[in-house]
Amino acid sequence: MNFETERLILRPRTMDDFDDCVVMDRAPGVVDFIVGPWQDRDAHEAFVKARINQDYGVGLGYWSIFTKEIPDHFIGWVLLIPEDGSGSDIEIGWRLHPDYWGQGFAFEAARAVVDHAFSHMELPRIIAAIDPRNTSSKKLAERLGMTCKESQAGFAVYEMSLDDYQRIWGA
Repeated sequence: MNFETERLILRPRTMDDFDDCVVMDRAPGVVDFIVGPWQDRDAHEAFVKARINQDYGVGLGYWSIFTKEIPDHFIGWVLLIPEDGSGSDIEIGWRLHPDYWGQGFAFEAARAVVDHAFSHMELPRIIAAIDPRNTSSKKLAERLGMTCKESQAGFAVYEMSLDDYQRIWGA
């Protein structure tokens, strides 16, 4: 399932995106607030491959992000998956190469996936677990209409219910 926004094309992430994902993760600042095997090259690559190849269920997964201006140039990804890949809550997340930070691309891509989550998947709620030091991601979650409901395992847990979505976005 592909999505298009005013400036972006989102398509399911595949192994064709593997090298770009690894390069992005290694760019300064990208994984500063994200727990993962980033310092061990082999473990990092195995983690990315496993995430790309995992089946998250119908309508869920990772979408690679490309601009319409340069449609074959990977700029990041957005996800809608069970929390940490296997939990009962459905989590939204995003990651962009730093060259594309501050241009509204993360919001635009995440908004398309939020619309999908509630308008097509009819999920009762989505969450985003964000390191409290990650100011940019917290601001993005709030801009999407998510609110911080709790703190769990050192993360600020933002959530949006279907009712919140309908109230905020009028859908």
